[in-house]
Amino acid sequence: MKIAVLGATGQTGLQLVNQALQQGHSVTAIVRNPGKLTVTHENLKVVEADIFSEDSLKPHFKGQDAVLSCLGFPISFFYGVTGYTQSMKAALNAMREVKINRIITMTSWYTDPNSGTNSSYLIRFMLLPMIRSVLNNMYEMENFLKQNEDINWTVVRPPGLKNIPTTANEFLTHEGYYVPDENGLPIGQSVSRGDVARFMLSLLSNNAWMKKAVAIITK
Repeated sequence: MKIAVLGATGQTGLQLVNQALQQGHSVTAIVRNPGKLTVTHENLKVVEADIFSEDSLKPHFKGQDAVLSCLGFPISFFYGVTGYTQSMKAALNAMREVKINRIITMTSWYTDPNSGTNSSYLIRFMLLPMIRSVLNNMYEMENFLKQNEDINWTVVRPPGLKNIPTTANEFLTHEGYYVPDENGLPIGQSVSRGDVARFMLSLLSNNAWMKKAVAIITK
């Protein structure tokens, strides 16, 4: 397929670009700084664009089958985070203009402010408050996507992202804010970035999670 990738220079984005090329897809990597993407491949096109501008994105979305976003934005204690919603609004407007309607994006476990009550003490009282500014804007973006009837979106929610090798392990999935065991407690707390990329790419040929948000972890 022909795919446009946002956030291609991030750690998960790089995994996604490499795996997509290995799978035979044609990839347009849309980046702020082309110098940061050192991968070269005959099916890879690296282009510079402003992710917050639909006019800047439009020419690069034209002719694509889908958009995959691995964009991440830093925490901000004072001002709040707005990058997830602003970039998604620009992306959807650009997609409509060029008539593509499939987008796969990643957020995180626990985007809903009330969803962390079953997590461990450390995660609930130390980690989540630290990253809440990011989670809040991810949550806003998820809710914004739900309002767009004409777009076939999927939100992939992984737990903590680790720079460990991609596995071939089966995925455990749940339509919710984390993957629970039979007692409602979270199963594990981290996943390989490469596995997140692998799951996102699997959705290109699979309609199971259309217009849904899915929490994932590997077995």
